[in-house]
Amino acid sequence: MPQTFSEKILAQKAGLSCTTPGQIVEVTPNVALSHDNTAPIYGIFKKMGGKKVFNPDMHAIFLDHAAPAPSTKHAENHKIIRQFVREQGIKNFYDVGRGISHQLMVEEGLALPGEIVLGSDSHTPHAGVMGAFGAGIGRSEMASIWALGKLWLRVPESLKIVVHGQLKPGVTAKDLALYVIGDLGNDGGLYLSVEWHGEAIQALSLSSRATLPNITAEMGAKNSYIPPDQVVFDYLEGRAKRPYTPIYPDANAVYARVVEYNADDIEPMIAAPHRVDNTRPLSEFAGTRIDQAFLGTCTNGRLEDLAAAAAVLQGQKVASGARMIVIPASAQVYLEAMEAGYIKTFIEAGAIVESPGCGPCMGNHMGVPAVGEVTISAANRNFRGRMGTRDSEIYLASPEVVAASAVAGEITAPDTINN
Repeated sequence: MPQTFSEKILAQKAGLSCTTPGQIVEVTPNVALSHDNTAPIYGIFKKMGGKKVFNPDMHAIFLDHAAPAPSTKHAENHKIIRQFVREQGIKNFYDVGRGISHQLMVEEGLALPGEIVLGSDSHTPHAGVMGAFGAGIGRSEMASIWALGKLWLRVPESLKIVVHGQLKPGVTAKDLALYVIGDLGNDGGLYLSVEWHGEAIQALSLSSRATLPNITAEMGAKNSYIPPDQVVFDYLEGRAKRPYTPIYPDANAVYARVVEYNADDIEPMIAAPHRVDNTRPLSEFAGTRIDQAFLGTCTNGRLEDLAAAAAVLQGQKVASGARMIVIPASAQVYLEAMEAGYIKTFIEAGAIVESPGCGPCMGNHMGVPAVGEVTISAANRNFRGRMGTRDSEIYLASPEVVAASAVAGEITAPDTINN
């Protein structure tokens, strides 16, 4: 029987010859990801009677959502997690300052082609950039994996997105992602396995590709997958934590829906408050005043993103009355950005560079807006209160547009900034 990616990988992991959408299967993930929410998961685990986790080497734990701790409560939470990690003998632990979980999963060779990554974070589909099945789960489900080493999953229907041609100069993967979500809606991938195909996808760098499965979570996707190619295999050379075997959908697999786009039709996009699918061309928002520009997160905090923003900011200054916050996605990205001179460019332009982590993306610290303020962000969510202040507005855009808007003090295209 021809199989989509999710049908095939879930069949293999469940020890079956094939699966069909709607079928319930039981699988053991290759990696179980948790972050600052590890402490409350530990509480659930103990209530279940758990004492020792199933296979400590399966687990990867990151302190990234409130790192460094912005309050005593967060610091105590981190203390519990560090003690838990020591007691359980968990080796894949990444403390404050190492970076965002999804970025580190790729950098550290933990997310691998043909494997299953289950994480107690909604953006776990990010692992699909490496050809893995990545899915977000709840805290109780994660506690069950800690105790038993397995979890049941419903085999999702599959959505195939094909992008033909090549993106035009100045159009990024973030613009593509916002364009697709605007077209399909924020429930357009609800509990679907989303597959990205087409020459436009394969032409993207690995860094740019990562934006797509990451932000597909905003469409409600169960997982999001890009077929791994030589770009992925070269990246994993000497980096992969384990041997791996890629899994690909069959050519004649049956999909619940197939959607095709022409890359040449896509232009720079903006997602306006307070929905990620409230997207329109950048030109329709030109001149909108901003108070804050935020560059970072698991969506667009990689070296390529910082390089693009630095190119816009070179020789420029952040506008009076505005501020710009830059947070590299990992310590490795931070170091490489320093060596390349990007951090110097940001600071000379008047931007603030913070330690690697999620920062203000979820409204904990390092850039929470004031009431009535407007932020343009390279992140993945803009619903009301996302950055910690309900009565503020968040616009989503590419790193280049975020940087240009910081210089102008209003939403603008990069080509309006004279370097």
